Amino acid sequence: MKHRDPILHEIHAIYGLPAQIARELEITRAAVCSWKKIPLKHLRQVARITGIDKERLRPDIFADDEAAAQA
Repeated sequence: MKHRDPILHEIHAIYGLPAQIARELEITRAAVCSWKKIPLKHLRQVARITGIDKERLRPDIFADDEAAAQA
């Protein structure tokens, strides 16, 4: 079983099916379904499409110093 980032489930609930996201990104549905985290190369577009800040989409990359210290 794949361990997916919970934000992907939220994106699918808000924005719709992976096929819709794939169309917006001009990639295959299978590519979107295989994501465990949003790839960096699609992060800016997914943030624009969904309206979710990139910091929230990938907190592992954009964590502030305090959050990083607590991890």
